[in-house]
Amino acid sequence: MFKERKLMTHASWLDSDGVKIYTISAHNETVQQTRFAQRLQEVKRQKAKVWCHVPAFAIFHQGESFPYLILAWWGNDNELFTSVSVLQDEVWLEDANQYSFCVYDLEVIWAERNIFIETMDCANPNLSHYRALRAEKALLDDIP
Repeated sequence: MFKERKLMTHASWLDSDGVKIYTISAHNETVQQTRFAQRLQEVKRQKAKVWCHVPAFAIFHQGESFPYLILAWWGNDNELFTSVSVLQDEVWLEDANQYSFCVYDLEVIWAERNIFIETMDCANPNLSHYRALRAEKALLDDIP
C-alpha cells in the first residue's frame, strides 16, 4: 500500500560532475549518501559520458527491502535515460529485467521533466540553471 516517503534534496547536493542528488527513505530517516556515492561514480564510468556537460540527476532511495540508486540523464535532445542499481548482499546489481524505478521515484522524475523543459529544452538552454532548480516538495532550506 502506498505511504508517503521522506523525499529530500538541497541546492548544494551535486556530485563532482554536477549530477543533482535526491534522497528517498521508506523509513522516514535521513538517507546516508555515502553508501550510494561510490556506486554513482562506478555507474557514471560505465556509461562513458562527459558528465560535466550532461543534465542529470540521481536518486538515492533507501527502499523498504533494498537500497536503490537511480541515475537519470537527458540525451538525444529530449530523451531520459536511466540506470537502476540495487544493493543486495553487499553487491550492487544493475539488471533491467529485475529492477526499475518505482512509484516513489516518479515524483522526482516528473519534477525533473518540468525543470528540463524550462531550462534545457527551450530557446536558451542553461545547464547551470538546470542544476540549480529542484523538486520543490523535496527542497530543504537548510542542510540537516
